[in-house]
Amino acid sequence: MTQPRAIDTLLARYADSHRNPTNELIHFVCIPLIVFTLLGILWVIAPAAALAACLAALVYYFRLSRPFALGMLLISAVMLGVLATMPPYTVLPLSIAIFVLAWIGQFIGHKIEGRKPSFFDDLRFLLIGPLFVLGFLYRRLHLAY
Repeated sequence: MTQPRAIDTLLARYADSHRNPTNELIHFVCIPLIVFTLLGILWVIAPAAALAACLAALVYYFRLSRPFALGMLLISAVMLGVLATMPPYTVLPLSIAIFVLAWIGQFIGHKIEGRKPSFFDDLRFLLIGPLFVLGFLYRRLHLAY
């Protein structure tokens, strides 16, 4: 009998507190916004800080799943590209405002779900959330991960 892959176990554990369709929808909107705005906040500190955060996350993602890591590489590149084209004075206030609103959305989703956020039990789930969203897209496109 083969052991399940770490990524499959992590996604299954994450999915346990994300079964309500409304909560899932909120997460599909809010998680990408949180990633983008977190990168925006780091970008204001120094673009190299945002790039370093992406690279650190990608190292973790490559250990879990190359297809997911490649997807996150593409998404990260697009997000960093958008940040590079934004007027510098807009990045921080916009990032902070959207970051706060997106987290409020996440907690509303979990209130609807009736379950606490997964990262309260394991901080790795802060990095698994984006893969949960990407996994939905991969399944829709019939891509293996």
